[in-house]
Amino acid sequence: MPAVVDHDTGRITMKAGLVTAVMMPTPLAERVKTILETRGITPLSIIGHPRAGMWTFLVRSDIRPIGNPEDVGRLWGARVVVIHEGDIALPSPSTDPDLIRTWVSPATGSFRPSGAVVIECARTYLSGQARR
Repeated sequence: MPAVVDHDTGRITMKAGLVTAVMMPTPLAERVKTILETRGITPLSIIGHPRAGMWTFLVRSDIRPIGNPEDVGRLWGARVVVIHEGDIALPSPSTDPDLIRTWVSPATGSFRPSGAVVIECARTYLSGQARR
């Protein structure tokens, strides 16, 4: 990954671009991770934010606008966020005493799943929840 280390703070970041990030609450992210793994879409690069109760999937930047307003509202209400510009903060290789960021599933290679597929898995799961 094209990461940069800030030598003053030790913070590791990468610019969003070819890689985008999809952030969502941990319970939803766990379900999305299971769906992706069941489909054979692995390995996944996932950052955990324990204090915030969120996970961030590092994905390919192939996400297109969603046309259905109900789907947009459902994703927005579930706190699903796409980071397609700016910096994506990565976990430090050293132990983080404040548990700000950690690897749930470390980036082990150059494979990144389709961002569109990650969003679709979240949308499908949330649509099923809404029907109950």
